[in-house]
Amino acid sequence: MHDRPGAADASRHHAIEAIRRELARLEGALLRDAGDRCPRQPAWRRVTPVESRRTAALAVVVAIGLQLALPDSLALVSRWLLPALELATLAALLVAGPSGIDPESRWLRAGSLGLIGLLSLANAWSATLLVVGIITNRFGDQAGPLLSTGAAIWLTNIIAFAIWYWELDRGGPAARAHARRLDADFLFVQMQSTDPHQLEWEPTFTDYLYLSFTNATAFSPTDVMPLTRWAKMLMLLQSLVSLTTVALVIARAVNILH
Repeated sequence: MHDRPGAADASRHHAIEAIRRELARLEGALLRDAGDRCPRQPAWRRVTPVESRRTAALAVVVAIGLQLALPDSLALVSRWLLPALELATLAALLVAGPSGIDPESRWLRAGSLGLIGLLSLANAWSATLLVVGIITNRFGDQAGPLLSTGAAIWLTNIIAFAIWYWELDRGGPAARAHARRLDADFLFVQMQSTDPHQLEWEPTFTDYLYLSFTNATAFSPTDVMPLTRWAKMLMLLQSLVSLTTVALVIARAVNILH
């Protein structure tokens, strides 16, 4: 007589366990089915290897060479001192992180931003002196030196802003590689593509260099859209420097040649 309640409890327990196992099986089947039907995340939204800094470093070397080609009168300080300081900083950064950027090394990121800030400041100074020189007719009637100087400043401007975009978009190359932020500051065409062949695409320095070049020539976004306010302001500043330099240099050179 006393065994019946215990037998009933055991039966209910077995029934409940059977239901739980069946629910777990159904849940697993649903998750597998959803995983099969969900597309794989594109590379720019998942963890990937950190991009090498060699391409950006080569661009900095080119920019330093362009600085050396400028006349002494347009240099921020000494013609050789500033490029030497920039090269030393670049060498230190490459030695400290040759293959990429350690996301935990804040001083490496600070050094990179300091280097590009110094490069940008020097180029902005040279551009300002160039504009003042054109207005005051400091260059006289020599169109050749004026055009070569303007071209050097314009190209340096492209490289400098390309590195700014590369260093700041979604927190920088290390943060992008570790998928720290999924909200884009710059929307590339490949990010909107549904083509499965584009799944392995992610922005590299070359893409930011292209963005900088098209912004400096078209003075507006082309196929890459700035989404955040800082990205829009940075592109605005680059377009302003580029437009001022190109317009004044070309206008003055045409006037001299005529």
